[in-house]
Amino acid sequence: MPAGEKIRVLIVDDVSETRENVKKLLQFEADVDVVGIARTGKEAIQVSKELDPDVVLMDINMPDMDGIAATEAIRANQQAVQVVILSVQSDQNYMRRAMLAGARDFLTKPPMGDELISAIRRAGEMAKTEKSKAARAQVATASLVAAGVAGYGGPRGKIVTVYSPKGGTGCTTLAVNLALNLDGPDTRVALVDGNLQYGDVAVFINEQGKNTVVDLAPRADELDAEIVEDVMVKHSASSLHILAAPSKPEYAEKVSSGQFAKLLEYLTQLYSYVVVDTSSILTDAILATIDVSDLIVLVTTQDIPAIKNCRLFLDLLHNLGVGRDRIMFILNRFDKRINITPDRIAENLKQEVALVLPLDEATATKAVISGKPFALDNKNQPLARAVHALAEQVKAKVAEQASEGE
Repeated sequence: MPAGEKIRVLIVDDVSETRENVKKLLQFEADVDVVGIARTGKEAIQVSKELDPDVVLMDINMPDMDGIAATEAIRANQQAVQVVILSVQSDQNYMRRAMLAGARDFLTKPPMGDELISAIRRAGEMAKTEKSKAARAQVATASLVAAGVAGYGGPRGKIVTVYSPKGGTGCTTLAVNLALNLDGPDTRVALVDGNLQYGDVAVFINEQGKNTVVDLAPRADELDAEIVEDVMVKHSASSLHILAAPSKPEYAEKVSSGQFAKLLEYLTQLYSYVVVDTSSILTDAILATIDVSDLIVLVTTQDIPAIKNCRLFLDLLHNLGVGRDRIMFILNRFDKRINITPDRIAENLKQEVALVLPLDEATATKAVISGKPFALDNKNQPLARAVHALAEQVKAKVAEQASEGE
């Protein structure tokens, strides 16, 4: 803490006597300044926005919104603000929930004076560090904008998720080649491997960087442009940036669904498109990805299990409140010899088939074995032309969404 700079504290408690006792205790500390009080969780959120304190002392039990929910809301909007939870209960479950919500510390009421002051000072130091980081990130981003680097400082990018509820339908091949088709001088693209246990995106492009999603997602609340730039793997054959899956399946546990969604949202500040490859299993991280996606490229093939699973997935999206206007339904590996046509599939699922991609196992297999995506190596093949058409449809769809949102 710089000399002479006080720690700004907001006290939140629904009991007036408690608020006053804490305030009196803190008034004797030369480096602490109580800048405000709040009596409820909702009021705490509003007052915190207005006063921008360094530390919030948060009671856990309040009538309108508990302290954990209020902590989560404050931390979502003010990532530098540090919260110290105060509770009459020292239950481990409360403590765990508080930490997951973003609390910096957890103290049992009534706290010892020295214990409270120490917690405030620790949190105050962290708040100043985070605010300093944010200021540096703004300067770094401003310099990138001034330098005219594509993607920085422009409109929010779009999250495009490639998903199939049936494994083996070619999602990774499509995600990789779609990302390469979207990537250009004026449209920076990040390709993110959302298959956190067994992701293969890095293999498909023959890049094995030391950094993975584990290096960014757990830091989702403190990201800046420089950190992301350092961690992203740069594709040697294009300008595409890749965020690879964890190097070991067990490392997937280090990435929570909330962190992954926050990371994707942050990347939209830096990239025109964030293309996410996924596994067929609906993990919490993939459900969170779907929730924040601007467009879901839903992939099926002509086999009955894939079509059946797509129907179930469309029903799930309906129950989740995801409109079909956010879905681009495509048929991959179309074989004319099979009498399950795109029209029959569309009629069965009551969902238009936006694009049909041909069966071309030779081109797809060669690309995987060589680590050279066909979007770069075999542009004139029918499959490559079809994925290029998919990229053009994706561009048109997100442009249509943007114009409807204006």
